[in-house]
Amino acid sequence: MSSVSSILIDGFGRVAEELHGVLGGSPGLAPEHLIGRLDPDANTIAWLAWHLTRVQDDHVAAVAGVQQQWLAGGWAERFGLPFDPAEHGYGHTSEQVAQVRDVPAADLLGYHDAVHAATQGYLSQLDEADLDQVVDDTWDPPVTLGVRLVSVLAEDLQHVGQIAFVAGVLRRSGPSTPVH
Repeated sequence: MSSVSSILIDGFGRVAEELHGVLGGSPGLAPEHLIGRLDPDANTIAWLAWHLTRVQDDHVAAVAGVQQQWLAGGWAERFGLPFDPAEHGYGHTSEQVAQVRDVPAADLLGYHDAVHAATQGYLSQLDEADLDQVVDDTWDPPVTLGVRLVSVLAEDLQHVGQIAFVAGVLRRSGPSTPVH
């Protein structure tokens, strides 16, 4: 395995580790925390976890030339969300964010684990020269594989940090504190 693969695998592994730490750690999140909002239009933990995983699934499957786990693994049916299966949350309204509910933390983690395993399998095959391959020429400058993977990793890390922050606030607010 190349050093490039090792670094990327480590980075995406940190996302998975942090997500498990927040959603599956001790103390666990109460179901109402998954859909709690810090204000009426804030993103929920459930939506953030779904979105970061959907983006990773969508983008990595596209560059790997494989079907997304969302469809291949039956996660779209399991989640039962009222969205087109191609959606991954970019540009969602507050109302759409609120529709990601009734999804247990175990399912959010299960879907992420499936995507993470597929991502690791793809990344393990890469070498340094692969990173310069143009994967999207609709941008100026065109997007290379390296830029796409770092972009996904950066977004995932940003969202898992948001999840940890929101979870911390909601845990401290206690079960009797109303959330939006």
